[in-house]
Amino acid sequence: MTALMAGIAARRVPTARLTQNVLETGRSDGPPVLFVHGNVSSSLFWQPTMLWLSEREGSQRERGATRAEERTLPAPYRPLAVDLRGFGDTDAVPVDATRGVRDWSDDVAALLDALGLDRVHLVGWSLGGGVVMQSVIDAPERVASLTLVAPVSPYGFGGTSGTDGALVDPDGAGTGGGTANPEFVQRLAAGDRGTDSPLSPRSVLLDHYVAPPCVPEPLDAFVESMLSTRVGDDFYPGTARPVETWPGTAPGDRGVLNTLAPTHLRLDSLSTVDPKPPVLWIRGTADVILSDTSLYDLAHLGALGAVPDWPGPDRYPAQPMIGQTRAVLDAYAAGGGRYREVALEGSGHGPHLDRPEEFRAALVAHLSGAS
Repeated sequence: MTALMAGIAARRVPTARLTQNVLETGRSDGPPVLFVHGNVSSSLFWQPTMLWLSEREGSQRERGATRAEERTLPAPYRPLAVDLRGFGDTDAVPVDATRGVRDWSDDVAALLDALGLDRVHLVGWSLGGGVVMQSVIDAPERVASLTLVAPVSPYGFGGTSGTDGALVDPDGAGTGGGTANPEFVQRLAAGDRGTDSPLSPRSVLLDHYVAPPCVPEPLDAFVESMLSTRVGDDFYPGTARPVETWPGTAPGDRGVLNTLAPTHLRLDSLSTVDPKPPVLWIRGTADVILSDTSLYDLAHLGALGAVPDWPGPDRYPAQPMIGQTRAVLDAYAAGGGRYREVALEGSGHGPHLDRPEEFRAALVAHLSGAS
């Protein structure tokens, strides 16, 4: 099967850093919107949104919009989606975790240069939310608007407390490459397309990427997207080092999960950038990956009894991911920026997948207001 939907084309774009795979719809006019995917995924997850965004104006006319209504419709957009290094069909170049997510944000900047795009709307999901935040920090003048879709906390994933992202342990114990589930990693590397285990990629997608009982389409293409993830020390999940502190693992310096370790990633300087592009933060209230009760946060799992010997909430509390993101965006607004938070009741980690109509309405309103 081909994982590309009708109307989507892929091309590999040479840049100053590496050759990157980009999805396009064939539209070359309109303001460019670059979609950046999350962890264990690729650009393929953005295909339905891209097609809708590219074809929106024509479809509205087909539904009978009057000439007067047509004049008020927002201009069409030029949607693009990129595969980050280590995912999809972009070059498998190792990920240096000591730079946080800067390997990817630098790659995005190089892609914009190669495509001749001076200014774009950026949309980032999960890990991609961290990448686009870093892109704004590095070059805010290149960003027309920022959309954060269930983004990683500005203080990384796990190992912090409070809305100021204070480290629970100076070594970052309980975060990084050693926190990945070994069976999931094995099934990912083996190309498992089945449903015989809750840890198969397809099961994880249906149970955690979206809120059950949603079955997003094209489901098989999304599974192929997950399986395009490179597995290993330089990619997913990355390296780890043993420590005496609970739970016995700390971040290494290579690979995907280590880029999100709080010892390597800190994005709270987002609040100080100038200029400040408008921000849309959209998330699902039933997200089990990026939430204050994440099933991927070892501290929360310890509280549930799923990770033994948890030292308790005073020593190792669960990370308040939502509060941390809101605190940084509140500081962004206090510094003269503006943001809107949209929480979709009952939606999971991928609101563009399980609540597409509401997601698209919020996105196009944001893009239109920023253009």
